[in-house]
Amino acid sequence: MASHRRPKQPSRTRVTVLTATAAAAVALSSQAAQADPHQSKKDVKSEVDKLYGEAEQATEKYNGVKEQQEKLQKEVDDLQDKVARGQGELNQLRKGLGAVASGQYRSGSIDPSVQLFLSGDPDTYLEKAATLDQLSGKQADQLKTIADKQRRLAQERAEAAGKIKDLSETRKALGDKKDEIKGKLGKAQELLNTLTAKERAAMQAKEDRADRSNERVNLGDDVPASQRGAAALQAAQGKIGSPYVWGATGPSSFDCSGLTSWAYQQAGQSLPRTSQAQANAGTRISSQSALKPGDLVLFYSDLHHIGLYAGNGQVLHAPKPGAAVRYEPMSNMEFAFGVRV
Repeated sequence: MASHRRPKQPSRTRVTVLTATAAAAVALSSQAAQADPHQSKKDVKSEVDKLYGEAEQATEKYNGVKEQQEKLQKEVDDLQDKVARGQGELNQLRKGLGAVASGQYRSGSIDPSVQLFLSGDPDTYLEKAATLDQLSGKQADQLKTIADKQRRLAQERAEAAGKIKDLSETRKALGDKKDEIKGKLGKAQELLNTLTAKERAAMQAKEDRADRSNERVNLGDDVPASQRGAAALQAAQGKIGSPYVWGATGPSSFDCSGLTSWAYQQAGQSLPRTSQAQANAGTRISSQSALKPGDLVLFYSDLHHIGLYAGNGQVLHAPKPGAAVRYEPMSNMEFAFGVRV
């Protein structure tokens, strides 16, 4: 394709670099940060970009911890359900054997099976081989079943307790990572507040120009590597202009890996949640020249940023706090490798 026309977007309020960041950041202190007389607008922008990058690194870690938390929660729920069902089954077994024991007690003939039942520890009692000789085959089988069920329940309860402990630790880690992200964004906002209105307007104008560039970007005529990749890219193109929000997976806002996972989901392909995990979702492509539209593109040595290759050296991605989903030259970032899903 020779050029790209931006798909018509639903009406929405433009999210500016200041308002989007303020919405994501924690409440700022009552007093705005004071400008350093020796700090230029260029220095402020460089520091803000650095903080945004650090916030995105923390966001991908947050996404990974959140995914782990969801997995642990399901495991805990399943184990607790299994324990509850097992306890119900054990109660029924005891009830059946108890009826036999009660009848024998009333008749005055208390055999060893009653003692086993009343002991509260059939497993230990059954270890006394001589006792087994005094039981009927049916009674012995019943007691063995109860002992086995008790052992399994004890193991399942211990496993559930361990998972609950892991879940508690994961929730704390999730909260810590969330605070870290908000702290980075809050500090970035404080730095932006040190600029004059004119300087902030100039920075916003640059963001606006980057957003408008989507209307005239030349994507070339590269052929997608697969129908699925083409479908994922098309889905992402329909979200151009949607705001970057950390931890978001669509459909109205996204972080970088949230956009790529959502786009491929629309194409019928499930991807892991984080950029680092998505790096292993297919065949790696080391050369930029070998990329095809729809391929995943990883950036930076720690792989904390990801987008979709759109053609002609352009990547479609959710760039950073305060910016919208858009095309951007890959040369603006440190290329790591591509992935063909």
